[in-house]
Amino acid sequence: MPRRLNSSGLIAGLCVALILGLLLAVGSGPISIDPLLLLNSLFASSDSAGDAKASQYATIVQHIRLPRAILAALVGAGLAASGAAMQGLFRNPLADPSLIGVSSGAMMGASIIIVLGSGFTAGNTLLGLTAVAAGAFAGGAISALLVYRLATGVTGTSVATMLLAGIAITALAGSVSSLLEFISDNEMLRRISLWRMGGLDGASWQRVGIAAVAIGVLLVLLPRYSVALNALLLGESEARHLGLNVQSLKRELILLVAFGVGIAVALAGTIAFVGLVVPHIVRMLIGPDHRSLIPASALAGAVLLLIADAFARTIIAPTELPIGVVTAVLGTPFFISLLRQRHEYGMR
Repeated sequence: MPRRLNSSGLIAGLCVALILGLLLAVGSGPISIDPLLLLNSLFASSDSAGDAKASQYATIVQHIRLPRAILAALVGAGLAASGAAMQGLFRNPLADPSLIGVSSGAMMGASIIIVLGSGFTAGNTLLGLTAVAAGAFAGGAISALLVYRLATGVTGTSVATMLLAGIAITALAGSVSSLLEFISDNEMLRRISLWRMGGLDGASWQRVGIAAVAIGVLLVLLPRYSVALNALLLGESEARHLGLNVQSLKRELILLVAFGVGIAVALAGTIAFVGLVVPHIVRMLIGPDHRSLIPASALAGAVLLLIADAFARTIIAPTELPIGVVTAVLGTPFFISLLRQRHEYGMR
């Protein structure tokens, strides 16, 4: 196996990469903005009558690109940190938040609103969330809670049963979404397809505020479970002997991840790859210690989504690619190369 990286060094490098990624995301787009003009636009007045061009750039940066970049970083951080927690909880590096039904439930909730609630989806918002986003959050939360209830019995919550319940609820939600697509017209079908592929085109400061509160709570609370997750890696029986309340840990993590991921999916649609592969890559680089794995995964997820969003807006500008497609295209080759290196070193 190749020598692992120092966790502190990786986190410091990711912090630098996050700053550079923010600058890249804000400066990239159909209208490219050089670094000096970008810095001036960040602090210039967007309604100044003195310089029309400077005012235009300030409007683009402050009201369109900056909230979008911050939202991308928050969503990426939330998905990746949640993936790291789920992989620790299930003791499986291939686990991700979709295993508890959040993504499929959110897709079903959004589809229901788009197809059956088309009369009140346009122009209606609640705290910055559209009716579709609110429906997605409700669908994801209900699915996650249903999976948890199905997996919980008199003897506690079974991880194996939770996996099976998650598969069942995911299949059910997927079938409902497919039925709704079957009865929808062309416009509804296009909206469902675009929402499923993910996107940050609806970013606003209101949505940034929602994401900052919800995902901020997630990122503050998840690291507090690091020691418990490390103990859980030894097995549930060993963790109980160490004094860990395994049942309480499962319940709190499931609810916390369902809340954070539900908000992320409601704000940006379903974005594949981030919650699964980012924590897996970070674990391969620095090891399974959740004290460094969770913050490093959050930073790496934020950087990945920033780069993916910049790429999505520039590769075929002015047309914008769905960000969920871009994350898979950018991340999969890198992930495959790491797996090949791991296999080659393991065979020697």
